[in-house]
Amino acid sequence: MGNLRRNIGISAHIDSGKTTLTERMLFYTNRIHAIHEVRGKDGVGAKMDSMELERERGITIASASTNVEWKKHPIDIIDTPGHVDFTVEVERSLRVLDGAVLVLCAVGGVQSQSITVDRQMTRYQVPRIAFINKCDRMGANPERVSEQLRDKLNHNAVLMQLPIGLEDDFEGVVDLVKMKAVYFKGQFGEELVYKDIPDELLKHAVEKRDVLLDTVSMYSDELMEAYLEDHVTEELVYDAVRRGTLTREITPVFMGSAFKNKGVQPLLDGVIQYLPYPDQVENIALDLDNEERKVTLSSHPDDPLVSLAFKLDDTRYGQLTYVRIYQGTLKKGSEIFNRRSGQKVRVGRLIRMHADEMEDITQAGPGEIIAMFGIDCASGDTFTSEGLNYSMTSMYVPTPVISLSLKPKDNKASENMAKALNRFTKEDPSFQTFVDKETGESIVKGMGELHLEVYIERMRREYNVDLETGAPQVAYRESIARASDFDYTHKKQTGGAGQYGRVVGAVEPNHETDFEFEDNVKGGVIPSEYIPACREGFEQCMEKGTLIGFPIVGVKVTLNDGNYHPVDSSEMAFKTASIMAFREVYNKCKPIILEPVMRVSVEGPSEFQGAILATLNQRRGIIHSATEDNNFTVVEAEVPLSEMFGYSTVLRSNTQGKAEFTMEFSRYAKVPESISEELKKNLQKSKKIIKVYRILNDKEDIYDKIRNHKAEPGSRF
Repeated sequence: MGNLRRNIGISAHIDSGKTTLTERMLFYTNRIHAIHEVRGKDGVGAKMDSMELERERGITIASASTNVEWKKHPIDIIDTPGHVDFTVEVERSLRVLDGAVLVLCAVGGVQSQSITVDRQMTRYQVPRIAFINKCDRMGANPERVSEQLRDKLNHNAVLMQLPIGLEDDFEGVVDLVKMKAVYFKGQFGEELVYKDIPDELLKHAVEKRDVLLDTVSMYSDELMEAYLEDHVTEELVYDAVRRGTLTREITPVFMGSAFKNKGVQPLLDGVIQYLPYPDQVENIALDLDNEERKVTLSSHPDDPLVSLAFKLDDTRYGQLTYVRIYQGTLKKGSEIFNRRSGQKVRVGRLIRMHADEMEDITQAGPGEIIAMFGIDCASGDTFTSEGLNYSMTSMYVPTPVISLSLKPKDNKASENMAKALNRFTKEDPSFQTFVDKETGESIVKGMGELHLEVYIERMRREYNVDLETGAPQVAYRESIARASDFDYTHKKQTGGAGQYGRVVGAVEPNHETDFEFEDNVKGGVIPSEYIPACREGFEQCMEKGTLIGFPIVGVKVTLNDGNYHPVDSSEMAFKTASIMAFREVYNKCKPIILEPVMRVSVEGPSEFQGAILATLNQRRGIIHSATEDNNFTVVEAEVPLSEMFGYSTVLRSNTQGKAEFTMEFSRYAKVPESISEELKKNLQKSKKIIKVYRILNDKEDIYDKIRNHKAEPGSRF
């Protein structure tokens, strides 16, 4: 079954119809027997949106896995979220998939989130085919979207089909390989009817077929020869397109309307014709016994097991671990090794997922995506057979850019909140939590307002947590603008053994990494056993800057010289000397505050272009482009995250609710001087509040005594 299996992801920007498309795929492959819409009036909702919040909001929050069979080919499908706040779900899905369907809207075309998804696919070298959805919508123009694939995503997009009619007149597609018109009949479009191409489309179809053959013949000498001699066969075209797709040099483009049940079955044919089976993808592991030498995995079921845990889900039955098997066979009851922890674990229960339903299985082979129950591990862990010390490279986890404080209303809520946070942070590496040492408050960090809002709502619903939330906070950073030298001697004599350590060096800006330490000490002026303590001291200083109390990034410390005492020097003395040296030199390095800047894309009717530009300009936005197409405007800009809170309400009121926006993290940039001063003042104010708060806490007992004191007449308290 190795060369029959496919595992694919359905990825795209929000509202492009991914979940609707997946629902149709499940229906046509007989995985489900009734179609339900994402926001259906029947109250059931799409199969892959199994979470209550997903069905209420009509968006996918967590990726969902299922498996189907199409023309005797088993296909594992992962439906991923479209909203950028849940981008880690896309990252980990693409990490384990062999191919993907990039869904685009025939009206909106390539949007900013499409560019992000495409970049993620490129990062994991995932071959893809494109599906231009919503050809029945007003303003649909799939050929224009295909051009955008070339212009904006730099794809060598090849039309495999042409639409027969558009908008309300959309009837079917012209298959440019078979040179036939395909219509979708029956109540749910389940019956495919092939007819001759309508006369009015024939000339255009011949032109586009020539373009198709001209492009794909570059990947097959046989097709090139047959094309020149005019005896091209369907098999030669399929083979050439497949070769080009596997090397990611061309992107076959399909089209249809999933909502109107048109064009999905040819897309499924495209999945098995053009996307790779597991044997055709080169999967690399690192051999931990041989200095992380790269090893190509075999995809053979009889070889030792290598698999990657890419997603965790904490259920009422225990932890559910989603696993992609790369090599070997995973069997129920077998013993496998977690290479990160070194633990041996027994596989108690193997599951094949179908959204929120489970099917028990006894074993699974290369290329399969399954789940294990009751295995304690972290996302990104590699499981192997005994004696094989391999590790798969992990996935990219974006840095959270927004935070807010949580305050449970009572002890019970506090306990439940701890349980919820423990689960959510384990499941989602881009959702993080910590306790503020000064205020004692629990802080959660995430990718955006919606990301945090969803988790807080889940705490309330699933864990019955009654809590209050603070205002969202931006994850600022501190850095330095210029280099400066330091020379600090730590000397302390308290009667017993003293402390002595001298460190000399330089601190300079570093745009490559967050922190770099270079040891240039010569002649043993600082003994080598104290150097790690020096590094530790400087690294500790990066945790919190003195301007506004946020982490310091972009710093290089070079240690050039120093001095020690044979009796009084110690690791602690050199660590302290390094901390004090940095504190002393930090202000000389012209410290600056950095803020996260978001890449923002606003789309709406052209009549509101002026209003859209005004809302961005008022938020310190830098406009990069404003393009107009068919009375539809797309404005691309960069705006500081701190200015984007509440933007959706303002945008709606300024555009009569007709414009939408998406945003994602772009980079960190220096804040203007006026904002910097304001942030510093806010820090001073919060310090005073914390001071008062602590005093009040210390005196709470006294106040309680005062309140509870029953004074006798004439007595003094």
